[in-house]
Amino acid sequence: MNQRHEPSPLPDSVSLAPELIFTDAWNAREVSALIRSKCDHGKTPAFLFIGRKETALLREHLAEVFGIESVTTLHDTYYMGLEVVEVGCESFFLTGGRKAARTLQGPVSRRPAPRDPETEDLWRFRV
Repeated sequence: MNQRHEPSPLPDSVSLAPELIFTDAWNAREVSALIRSKCDHGKTPAFLFIGRKETALLREHLAEVFGIESVTTLHDTYYMGLEVVEVGCESFFLTGGRKAARTLQGPVSRRPAPRDPETEDLWRFRV
């Protein structure tokens, strides 16, 4: 029989090594440093794949800031700009995917570059 194996959209927690390992508390500085280290040429990771242990640690961390009643689920939650995806394994932490950094498209970005006041005065007097 021919069986087609479709690749899973989630990372394989068995063959991939976790990028961070937490012991008993969520470490926001380590997560931030990891995300910064993976940013290059205007692209950043898009997803934060975490296991059950890390999900519980992230809930505790967010509950300290926002209150326990605000963190009932992490479904459709973003943390440091990454969409949180719970992976069905005990312990796992991986950032993945790519998103392009958006540039400011408002009136501020279309403003001309500032000019040197001394040279600007010279041009005004000569014209």
